[in-house]
Amino acid sequence: MANRPIKKWRAGNLEVAIWQNEREFDGNTIGFKTVSLSRTWKKKDEEVWRSDVLNLRKNDISKVLVLLNKAQEELLLTESQKGEELK
Repeated sequence: MANRPIKKWRAGNLEVAIWQNEREFDGNTIGFKTVSLSRTWKKKDEEVWRSDVLNLRKNDISKVLVLLNKAQEELLLTESQKGEELK
């Protein structure tokens, strides 16, 4: 049986999924969850779908959100400043 996500969400070509995992630790099986963020695309003139996947642990998510917010802030402020210069 294939490993399937517990839950997943899609927005366009981006998808986030939550996975249940298990690992042996000191003779015990420990369960934990991870998150995968994937982006799929198809190159022009090719029929092959491609995908990039980033696997994250629970503690990584808040760090990724902060980094993405910083990037968005920079892009929005830079675009806003360029717009002001054109006036």
